[in-house]
Amino acid sequence: MRRLLPLIGTPDSHPGGRSAMTCLYRCGNACFHEIPNTSDNEYVGDVIASALSRRSMMRAAAVVTVATAAGTAVIGTGAQQAQAATEAAATTAKSDKAARGLRFTAVAPNLTDAVVIPDGYAQNVVIRWGEPILRGAPAFDPDNQTAAAQAAQFGYNNDFLALLPLPGERGRQILVANHEYTDEVLMFKAYDAANPTREQAEIAWAAHGLSVVVVEEDKRSGKLTAVPRHHLNRRVTATTEFKVTGPAAGSDLLKTSADPTGKKVLGTLNNCAGGETPWGTTLHGEENFNQYFANSSRPTDARYGIGTGATERKWERFDKRFDVAQEPNEVHRFGYVVELDPYDPTSTPRKRTALGRFKHEGATVRLTDDGRPVLYTGDDERFDYFYKFVGSKKMKKGGSRSAREHNLTLLDEGTLYVAKLTGDSPAAEIDGTGKLPADGEFDGGGVWIPLATASAKGAVSHVEGMTAEEVYVFTRLAGDKVGATKMDRPEDIQPSPTTGKVYVALTNNTNRGVGSNAKADEANPRNANKHGHILELTEGRNRPESLTFAWSLFLVAGDPTDPATYFAGFPKEKVSPISCPDNVAFDPHGNLWISTDGNQLGSHDGLFGVATKGDRRGELKQFLTVPTGAETCGPLVQDRRVLVAVQHPGEISGATVEKPASIWPDGAGKIVRPAVVSVWRKDGCDIGV
Repeated sequence: MRRLLPLIGTPDSHPGGRSAMTCLYRCGNACFHEIPNTSDNEYVGDVIASALSRRSMMRAAAVVTVATAAGTAVIGTGAQQAQAATEAAATTAKSDKAARGLRFTAVAPNLTDAVVIPDGYAQNVVIRWGEPILRGAPAFDPDNQTAAAQAAQFGYNNDFLALLPLPGERGRQILVANHEYTDEVLMFKAYDAANPTREQAEIAWAAHGLSVVVVEEDKRSGKLTAVPRHHLNRRVTATTEFKVTGPAAGSDLLKTSADPTGKKVLGTLNNCAGGETPWGTTLHGEENFNQYFANSSRPTDARYGIGTGATERKWERFDKRFDVAQEPNEVHRFGYVVELDPYDPTSTPRKRTALGRFKHEGATVRLTDDGRPVLYTGDDERFDYFYKFVGSKKMKKGGSRSAREHNLTLLDEGTLYVAKLTGDSPAAEIDGTGKLPADGEFDGGGVWIPLATASAKGAVSHVEGMTAEEVYVFTRLAGDKVGATKMDRPEDIQPSPTTGKVYVALTNNTNRGVGSNAKADEANPRNANKHGHILELTEGRNRPESLTFAWSLFLVAGDPTDPATYFAGFPKEKVSPISCPDNVAFDPHGNLWISTDGNQLGSHDGLFGVATKGDRRGELKQFLTVPTGAETCGPLVQDRRVLVAVQHPGEISGATVEKPASIWPDGAGKIVRPAVVSVWRKDGCDIGV
């Protein structure tokens, strides 16, 4: 018998459905601190002329149909109906064909301590925390771990994943992974959070960062395995040397006692999502960097959520650069997008200041028709913004040394923008419940507001009262000044490779409309928004460099039986329940794949595929779920393989090494380990066809 799931989270849950331990170690209990954005920006619906209305640009008759259906829906008993919806989706897959790429039996919501996949599919663990990847690295031994060993082994809490081609080595690819943060209480026996040791801190420094590891496909089964000690394998940690590039490099705001040039930084922290570039590099977003820095008293730091007291990990005891009182500028050297060349293990990674400083969830790139990069990135904070960078230099094609050197400068010159949106419905129709307005759709228009422009001749600020250097280092404050639209935690952003539309994952915001906080607006239509939604942008003339866009809510997440949910007009009784969209990716068929973080529907987090075009648009199906306490990260969907990063398994309050909350991936008696998982069809055919 299938287990029926409750609508609410466990008693351990914090706002947004996360475990209290996740809130502690991942983001420094951000939800329990004051909201950093205290600006009085105008909100959606009040800021832009109605000429930008999306209504004048596109209208789908199907939307009106679903609006009528939503208006007559009745809230059910939660998990029972959510599970019924999943079963209906599975039945639909048999009785009429699902969208190409989504033809699998949907996985039902569950609480299984495993990676649960559809019937007819198989899986394997590609690589785990601690597995040796560099020459000379020892085998993983959690009872005798050292910083030197960890610096040569796969890092902790894998997040973003990239798979790059490896010319000349048939059946092999290059896997690049972020390692967002560490759960010391799940890494070290008898861990004393009040008194960590220097050795534990240094191991944690080495477990952060990035890993580059070659992987090989088994031709008979389709599984992937890591190739240890390959010459391209690499670890980047919290103590690796980085170059600071772009308009803020050398600024007085970035100079420290250890680096009086302001152009050299040790390490990268809290790398969450990322992206691949058309010129063969990977991008990595530094997100909740604020939690690593102690003892600040400055308003600019408060805007970034940097605390006035000690940090949870106490790193400031072992390196003064984490103590703002001693090194006030070190914190200004984190919160950037990092660019890495995985094909050159001797290269120095770069922090790209032209892309702004905030809590980058990720960074995705596409090219204009004339070959200039356009990069999208979100600031993962309640009531913060999402951004676009339009480069001024064209990419050079080919693999010559001169082309690669040129392309490694593309993200240093161009203009940084922030998004401002308006709805096209009367404010009275946006009541905070998620009820669709009279026109049957949450939609409107928007503009990209320029913040600063960088060139070889220097940088120019477009924000009154701020210098260019201040815009790039205090980007949140620049967004405040120009009245950017406050969003419900903008996370991953992905442009569709088939339609050009841009999708923004907005995970949740339980503070929306609570107390004196900003109330619901058309782009964020639910107060106390615990399930999140996905925004779809169509930029003017479908050109990424355009400064205007139309938008609509493609998906409003939650229990499909709840009238306050919406699935692009697709019948809601035929979709899987989804909550808290986080990372997004596209498959070869143009379907959007969504991983979740903090599911508020009583099930484990998972990975979902949804059609974005055609008569199946909005058809959403769950492909997998992850183990107890885990989050689904870094989804990659190839023709014959799906990869996910299973992050923080067993991350449940009260869990320790001695008393684990999960036994994944290696079974009882083994330490819980974050890992990368590959899934494929047993018959060798393409995913979902």
